[in-house]
Amino acid sequence: MWKKILLILGSLLLAVVVLGGAGIAWLFLRKPAMAPASSIKVSMAPERIARGKYVFTSVANCGGCHSQRDFTRVGGPEVESGRGRGTVLSDILKGLPGQVVAPNITPEPETGIGTWTDGEKIRAIREGVDKDGRALFPMMPYQLYRRLSDDDVQALVAFLDSLPPVHNPLPRTKLIFPVSVLIKSAPQPVGSVAPVDRTDRKKFGEYLVTVGVCGDCHTPVDDKHNPLPGKLLAGGMLFDTTFGKVVSANITPDTDTGTGKWSEEFFQKKFYDYKEYATNGPPPLPGPQDFTLMPWLNFSQREPEELSAIYAYLRTLPAVHNPVDTHPGFPKKPAVP
Repeated sequence: MWKKILLILGSLLLAVVVLGGAGIAWLFLRKPAMAPASSIKVSMAPERIARGKYVFTSVANCGGCHSQRDFTRVGGPEVESGRGRGTVLSDILKGLPGQVVAPNITPEPETGIGTWTDGEKIRAIREGVDKDGRALFPMMPYQLYRRLSDDDVQALVAFLDSLPPVHNPLPRTKLIFPVSVLIKSAPQPVGSVAPVDRTDRKKFGEYLVTVGVCGDCHTPVDDKHNPLPGKLLAGGMLFDTTFGKVVSANITPDTDTGTGKWSEEFFQKKFYDYKEYATNGPPPLPGPQDFTLMPWLNFSQREPEELSAIYAYLRTLPAVHNPVDTHPGFPKKPAVP
């Protein structure tokens, strides 16, 4: 009797071990959800490349991670010769789950994406899967870029194809467990995406806020990096970098702690105040109290129609009372109207 019971228990234990091992193996070996890369070859017409440059710099802020930046100067401008060459982000931003690298996205064949097809580039941008079928760390905001219209993503790829190749060997991203396996659930195939109706200011503004990745910086998160309920775009996200610390601002229409008192004219002026710096080069950073990761220089190039749409969309959001000290430990700047 006991021998039978022990035999049964032993069989059950073996089954648990086998199933558990199989489950662990599945976690490590499974592939992310993906569709075959399109066979598209994007148009390299001058107007398409020009649109792609605008998407790269002023809409999606790709250079914020993938370009060399000079954080000794106001706004951390992109270094022209280092555009798209890639960056070891974990050397700059503290608290990341391992070694995180924004890869070289110039058309250099050895260290960049010169051997990738245009379809593979589009899949990586919108679906989060690289040339070899590996899931990208979602710090690359493909879950938001999936909203990029076909026209915009194809223009972006045309601009990437036009960049001067830069030979810049970089290490690969190496994430700690369990992040390394959990990210495989993030990619999802994307079908065709129609252009947004620009005449609908609020929908157009929502599109621009989404693909501009505003929520990733301006929405606070919990310890597991999940957005806090009811705090959409309410600020309070701490960015601790080797160049300084900054906390994202509350951009909800709360009148006391957000942008509720801002007129549309003042909202646009906040961006356009950086136009001269973007054109002629910004001065040296006065001190850590002025350090920012906000891409003011690139966003100062945005069309008035776009800023108007963003303003209109932000006014539709719930006002969240959330006082934010953007530079803790330094004197607060005077309140704005």
